[in-house]
Amino acid sequence: MKAIYLETFAGISGNMLLGALLDAGFPIDVLRSELEKLNLGEYELVYQRANKLGIDAQYFNVLLPHGHEHSHNHEHHHEEHTHEHSHEEHFHCQEYAHAYDPSAQHEEHHGHCHEGHHHGHHHELPYAHHHHEHRNLKAVMDIIEASALSQSIKEKAREVFTAIAIVEAKVHGKTVEEVHFHEVGAIDTIIDIVGCLLGLEYLGIEKVYVGKITTGHGFVKCAHGLMPVPAPATSELLQGLPQEKGKVAKELTTPTGAALAKVLGEVSLELPADFVSDKLAYGAGTWELEIPNVLRVHVGSVADEKEDAILEVACNIDDMSGEIFAYVIDKLLVAGALDAWAEPIVMKKGRPAYKLCFLVKESKLDELLNIVLAETTTLGVRYHKVDRTILERKNAVVVTAYGAVEVKYGMRNGKAMNIAPEFESCKQLALETGVPLKKIMQQAQVAAEELLNE
Repeated sequence: MKAIYLETFAGISGNMLLGALLDAGFPIDVLRSELEKLNLGEYELVYQRANKLGIDAQYFNVLLPHGHEHSHNHEHHHEEHTHEHSHEEHFHCQEYAHAYDPSAQHEEHHGHCHEGHHHGHHHELPYAHHHHEHRNLKAVMDIIEASALSQSIKEKAREVFTAIAIVEAKVHGKTVEEVHFHEVGAIDTIIDIVGCLLGLEYLGIEKVYVGKITTGHGFVKCAHGLMPVPAPATSELLQGLPQEKGKVAKELTTPTGAALAKVLGEVSLELPADFVSDKLAYGAGTWELEIPNVLRVHVGSVADEKEDAILEVACNIDDMSGEIFAYVIDKLLVAGALDAWAEPIVMKKGRPAYKLCFLVKESKLDELLNIVLAETTTLGVRYHKVDRTILERKNAVVVTAYGAVEVKYGMRNGKAMNIAPEFESCKQLALETGVPLKKIMQQAQVAAEELLNE
């Protein structure tokens, strides 16, 4: 299957990843044509080559105009694209706008802040950024859902935006519906996220691997004071992913970049052993750093994933406490069991006992057998292959009167057969609000059903 591997030694942002996908062969004309389906209004695509310490890379960015059309007369070549609609601004900490300059860092701006930089030629800019009304998650998704983009792109975009919404809400102590995206509510970041998804789809990429993510370090100054690098939302998104600060005292990884890596990527600290690289692509950042400010992407393939046989494993135990059963079941699930449970049984001579059972893919059998044989009193296990039919899983976040709750849909042939609020999500909200757990679960169920009908 076609795959890419992301080397983030200079961090990752949405426009760097999109630049790399363009460098890998995603045509700018296809991107432009697909973006028209979003009806975003007036904007300009910056698309040109950049040299970063001797590495030739593709630079991509988006510039937004004032509320009316202007000429744009500076020396760099851009791809111009305009519509007669309104646009929005998304950042608060930059106190001035600046022209595109390959030596200046004009990166994604997010819901926290970043440094403003004056470099090179600055002049009266029609394509400057200005403060405007901000959008929440629903407003952003309304734009995407109303477009003529494919359903797969819409669903994946929802995953990325929802991931950012959840961490922004946590960082700011607000509910998901209260969070107004400063970065991701803006036209340019909608373009970055949707553009990356379009690029992956066009190139036929089925698997995205990402190595250790370099965040940068230090502080950036904004209107409210100094903000640490990585920004709080970025830090939240990178939980569970390997990361390092690196040597550069700049904000190298943005929330959008972190969200794309989190939602789309599978961690692999090195190139997977079976990865065959056919091409290297480079997406340029804008700052001139002491290291090449590029995202390096290996474009190639890995062996198709084999369909693992499913095994049902069991053993009878009559001399172990219930607490240990609970412990072992949890440990099996964490290690990759598809399901695990204990059944009360009666053994020979009328002895009460339990049968410990779990489902596992054949490739992980040895790992889980080691757990059972080490943690329980059994002297052996038995197993056999089983067939199963499963519903397609689809995750979403719904908003209740008490806050956001994760829900899971069981889909078959495009129809929801089951709807289940995630217990841990409901439990956490119940603990935070003091509202009875059953009430939150009831509201989440209703909200999940309503979401299906939107």
